[in-house]
Amino acid sequence: MGKKVKAVPEWLNSPIWSTPPPAPAPADPFGTDFARPVAPPPEPPPSVPPPPTYEQAVGSYAARERETREEEGAGAALRAHLLADFKSALSKKTVNMGELRRLACLGVPDGGGDVRPPVWKLLLGYLPTERSLWPYELEKKRSQYSAYKDEFLLNPSEKLRRIEESKLSRKKELNVERNGLLPRLEVTNEEHPLSSGKSSLWNQYFQESEILEQIDRDVKRTHPDISFFSVKSNQESLRRILIIYSRLNPSVRYVQGMNEVLAPLFYVLSNDPDASNSASAEADTFFCFVELISGFKNNYCKHLDNSRVGIRSTLSKLSQLLKKHDEELWRHMEVITKVYPQYYAFRWITLLLTMEFSFNVCIHIWDAILGDPEGPPDTLLRICCAMLILVRKRLLVGDFTANIQLLQHYPQTNIDHLLHIANRLRGTVAS
Repeated sequence: MGKKVKAVPEWLNSPIWSTPPPAPAPADPFGTDFARPVAPPPEPPPSVPPPPTYEQAVGSYAARERETREEEGAGAALRAHLLADFKSALSKKTVNMGELRRLACLGVPDGGGDVRPPVWKLLLGYLPTERSLWPYELEKKRSQYSAYKDEFLLNPSEKLRRIEESKLSRKKELNVERNGLLPRLEVTNEEHPLSSGKSSLWNQYFQESEILEQIDRDVKRTHPDISFFSVKSNQESLRRILIIYSRLNPSVRYVQGMNEVLAPLFYVLSNDPDASNSASAEADTFFCFVELISGFKNNYCKHLDNSRVGIRSTLSKLSQLLKKHDEELWRHMEVITKVYPQYYAFRWITLLLTMEFSFNVCIHIWDAILGDPEGPPDTLLRICCAMLILVRKRLLVGDFTANIQLLQHYPQTNIDHLLHIANRLRGTVAS
């Protein structure tokens, strides 16, 4: 019995994905027919239509303008309807997450500046679905972040000063009660700046100096073309968030590029029209960042790189996904030209596509990544696979160098079309 040939999905048979068919082979001059070939009759010269009259040209232009206005009007009506659906979903006493995810996959339309911040907070699990609990949860989380700043951002001398003041206050109370003598302030070996003890605050501080310097450099390089990220106070907020995260997560710490993942979150939450929310954007962003990174945490752990859950495993899933849906393209990429996912998709995945598209387009893509019910990690892989399928014509005729250059500098594309193709791949990411 012959090997069963795998069927190609109907939607991939569209001519927009396929390579052009080969030209028909010329007739064999040494075949059985030795008769002189008859030359085809000459084709008549193509008729050139007369130029349109002035009235025709004006009428055609007016018709195109009318069609354009009608399309723009229909698009505006659709965006307004979608925005109204978002606001209706957010106004309910208990937010229906299924409905919200469905809307988020369509993208928050332009003019939804007051919609995207609460939508992202809900999708990331920062806000509960019960609206009545929002004030309590926000106050609790923001207070907790303030405590984190006191604990993790003070330098050792300030920490020690506060500790000694607390100790001194307690000793004063005890001594005054006993004999009225004031205590003598003593500095232990562990509190000395040159101490190398593991529990020494100074030793821990100096060991982390390299990470702090890396965070400073990366924050200053974050989207220099966008004025929002050049504001000193915003840079300080990004810096504080990343430092606190690295100290709360010693197994991950700070990985270069996390600033790029943090930037869209902070930008969206800082531009909330609600002043009480925008004023607390740093605290809200921190907890949303923690939730977002938690889904991709293993990709950032160097000691897990070669494990079944590390970045190599994630790249292998992308390879399997491409092979499942477009084996011709997979074979050309990985068998013929040797263009493996680690050459181009490492950055796509670890930076959540923030470097592949413009900032505003990236935010639109994140609506779908955060809203998809399959979860951000699987949704990201589907979008990455769709990115390959969208440029398959160019990849199939490219060699190693051409394909690497194409994928490391991904061309502009129709994002709605990209997300549509990614949606067609739903439910196929290997677990």
